[in-house]
Amino acid sequence: MKAGLRSFVVLLLCAILCAPARADSPAVDQAAPGFTLPDQDGAMHALADYRGKWLVLYFYPKNDTPGCTTEACNFRDGYGQIKMLGAQVLGISVDDTASHLAFAKKYKLPFTLLADADGVVAERYGALTNLALIKFAKRQTFLIDPQGVIRQKWLKVDPDTHAAEVIAALKQHATR
Repeated sequence: MKAGLRSFVVLLLCAILCAPARADSPAVDQAAPGFTLPDQDGAMHALADYRGKWLVLYFYPKNDTPGCTTEACNFRDGYGQIKMLGAQVLGISVDDTASHLAFAKKYKLPFTLLADADGVVAERYGALTNLALIKFAKRQTFLIDPQGVIRQKWLKVDPDTHAAEVIAALKQHATR
C-alpha cells in the first residue's frame, strides 16, 4: 500500500473509531425536539409552525441518490392521501438549499425539504451519522401528532415501501 493511501486509510479509521457518540432518537410519546431550518427556497420552517397538524418528518442521506429518490417519489405519489389525512411532509438532509431546490424541481416534489447543513437537527433526532469528515442523515422517520408529540418512529426504512407504511400509520393514528 502506498504511503498516501495508507495515511488516508489510517485517518479514515481514526475518524470512524473516534467519532463522537451518536445521540439516541427521542422516544415515542415524547415531545419532538424543536427546530428551525431553511427550506429549498430559503424560507425558514420551525416545528411550532406545524402545531395542529400531523407531521411526517423524514430524514434521508442525500439528494438525487437512488434510495433517496425512490423514497421522495413515493412520498410525492402518496402526498394527496397524506394531506387528506391532515398531515404535512418535511424531508430533512444535510444537503444545502440549492441541492434541495434542484432535487425538488427535478422530481416535482410537492412537499418541503429542509436543509440541516450542520446536522444539528438530525443529531437531536438520533438520525445523524458523523464520520468526522463526512456527515449524513440516516434514513429515519418520525410521525408527530398535532400537539408536537412523537407517536411513531421508523429507524430502519425501506424506500420502496415506506410511504405506504406511513400512510397506514396515519390512518390508524388520525382516526383515533
